[in-house]
Amino acid sequence: MAKRFFRLLTELSSRKSVSRLTGAFAKSKISRSLIPWFAKSYGIRIEDAEKPVAEYKSLNDFFTRRLKSGLRPIDTTAEALISPVDAAITGMGTIASGQIVNVKGQDYTLEELLNQSPRQLNYKDGFYYVLYLSPTDYHRIHSPVSGTVIEKEHIPGKVYPVNEFGLRYMRRVLSRNERLVTYLKHPFGELAVVKVGALNVSSIQYVEPLPNELAAGDELAYFEFGSTVVLLMENGTFDPRDGLAIGSKVKMGERLGTFHSKK
Repeated sequence: MAKRFFRLLTELSSRKSVSRLTGAFAKSKISRSLIPWFAKSYGIRIEDAEKPVAEYKSLNDFFTRRLKSGLRPIDTTAEALISPVDAAITGMGTIASGQIVNVKGQDYTLEELLNQSPRQLNYKDGFYYVLYLSPTDYHRIHSPVSGTVIEKEHIPGKVYPVNEFGLRYMRRVLSRNERLVTYLKHPFGELAVVKVGALNVSSIQYVEPLPNELAAGDELAYFEFGSTVVLLMENGTFDPRDGLAIGSKVKMGERLGTFHSKK
């Protein structure tokens, strides 16, 4: 009963108008007074932030903060796939005939996730990671490879939560929420970075200017409040790193696996 009630409340609050209101407050000057409370409540290491807390103009400004240089070492090996974010792995595995199976008990299709893009065929037997960013995490998104931006798509949608409850009890939130998809060409093939919006996320923003050529670890985008990144690797080009599993915590720049020539 409690889960059904919360699901109903979530459905009602998933409208973009609610998200815009919370986003507007988070960007207001008055919200800056909440920064110390927010950091303490979520255990955020303020000493890792690029600037002193007093220099952030709003809660959103602090939430989308950069980190001090050198805090996230980048694996620069040519064949490495690095994590684009600080996150927990909430899904990973092979893609079977276009199906992503059992992400918190739910299945997804590439057709849904990628909004019927013809590029879905490139990933139908590939590999995927689902990376969840909690409010505690650093929220800038970096390029997971060195490569070229070959296509971008904004897919409008809802703003359901993408935490444990949302993934398990809301119907296929990864393919119903607002998404920003970036396709990157790299020396071993192609990959898709699917940035999924969430409850109270007013927007997903690309960095400006976004260059066509990116080195692994370069800034790509950022979330305003918590959300999820889905990485899709092309058929026959990728092997995951040993030791990673659902529930593993990863840091931006850390190797997630290794690319190889297409089999």
